[in-house]
Amino acid sequence: MEMFFQSEFIYSINSRKLYFMGNVYAEIELINESDLDQVRRGEIDVDQVRKIRIMALVDTGAINMAINENIQECLQLPVTDKKRVQLANGQAITCDVVNLLKIRFENRECSGRALVLPGDSEPLLGVIPLEDMDLIVDPLRRELAIHPDRLDMALGRL
Repeated sequence: MEMFFQSEFIYSINSRKLYFMGNVYAEIELINESDLDQVRRGEIDVDQVRKIRIMALVDTGAINMAINENIQECLQLPVTDKKRVQLANGQAITCDVVNLLKIRFENRECSGRALVLPGDSEPLLGVIPLEDMDLIVDPLRRELAIHPDRLDMALGRL
């Protein structure tokens, strides 16, 4: 998977070195899990499953997956709730909550809910899906990666 990052320079007074800090982006696939259930029941063909590949900001400061209204419309995920959330800039907004979302990254996947951000806001991959898929943010390579000790299967934590 390709990773993209935006960056800024940080100067350390203690070490007098210039450090490169960046945002990590990961290509993930989002799938309407209800469609997958319909495929299993023989109600629709696999090519009718609504899915989309996106670049999401890997955000260890966000708890949940956050998609935007355009992605929600494409996947036709059912709105099941509303939640008031605080954005990184401190602003509080009310978002729809959708369920039946499957998230895939390389050989990992998880299912759950997502918050729907307004318009074409940047999608965020938060810590719940990161933990569920046993993924790590590699600070040296500035990329999202599968845990190196568990390449074949995620280790869940209770």
